[in-house]
Amino acid sequence: MNNLCFWISVLSLLRLLVAASADQIFPAHAGITFGRSFREPKYVIEFHSMDSPFHPDNDQEAVVMANNKGQNFLCFLPVVEETKTVEPMDQQNTSNVIVESTKRTKLKSPDELMEVLKDRCFYRQEGWWSYEFCYQDKLRQFHLDEDNKVVQEFLLGIYDPEATDSFNQNHSTVSTLKDPRSKDASQRYHAHQFTNGTICDLTNQPRGTEVRFVCSEPPTVMISSIKEIATCKYAVTIQCPMLCKHPMFQEEKPSSHTIHCNEMSVDFKKPETEGFEDEKKSELEENKEVIVSTDDSERFTT
Repeated sequence: MNNLCFWISVLSLLRLLVAASADQIFPAHAGITFGRSFREPKYVIEFHSMDSPFHPDNDQEAVVMANNKGQNFLCFLPVVEETKTVEPMDQQNTSNVIVESTKRTKLKSPDELMEVLKDRCFYRQEGWWSYEFCYQDKLRQFHLDEDNKVVQEFLLGIYDPEATDSFNQNHSTVSTLKDPRSKDASQRYHAHQFTNGTICDLTNQPRGTEVRFVCSEPPTVMISSIKEIATCKYAVTIQCPMLCKHPMFQEEKPSSHTIHCNEMSVDFKKPETEGFEDEKKSELEENKEVIVSTDDSERFTT
């Protein structure tokens, strides 16, 4: 039923797009992409002139659409296999999935994938301060004078394996970081805890840091951000391309399907579709929403 409702939404939106866009696309055939969400299949509409029509497969359904000038287009719907919806997992279930997957396929854990970072240090400069992160060792903040001598230094934490194990047991080995700038609004990371840093003057407590390792496409390991999330408590993000090999860091890539619309001759008469328009209107009252991915990121609600 859900699949039927979506196709009705697609057909209704297709009518809008043909009416609004088809006048502008010939002789080239442009594409318009839309889908309900980032993870669901994307549907690309391509328009074809009568000089170079699309030739469909035998099992493709076709519908006739008209633009606002009365020009008709025969649009062929792609054959799409219905995909199963994956329910979101809580932290405990995520941990179990990782453990079971590791048993079955002997997958390397995030820490095993990052073993190549042992005995290595990474640096970042932000204004007055420089930062040194040494994998499973320490994190320090310091300032160098003109002679490159350290004149001010704070230890932001020493790697704490017990605190790290405790954190990962409570949150799973791969956690989720909400990022409002991300289209998907989330980014996975693996965390190490660094404790017992230099005593903070404001809290009289040792400084501490959560180091977050994230999957990154660039092949270089680097410190990408350092934030003070509370007084003398820090969060450091490390980009690690090797983590991308772990299944929990692999984003689900949406598939793409194309709806081909052939321009039809001006003397074509659209056949009657008895009852179909009423059925569409009835189904679309369920507030189905389709996102059109154009340059203006317009949103159509059907």
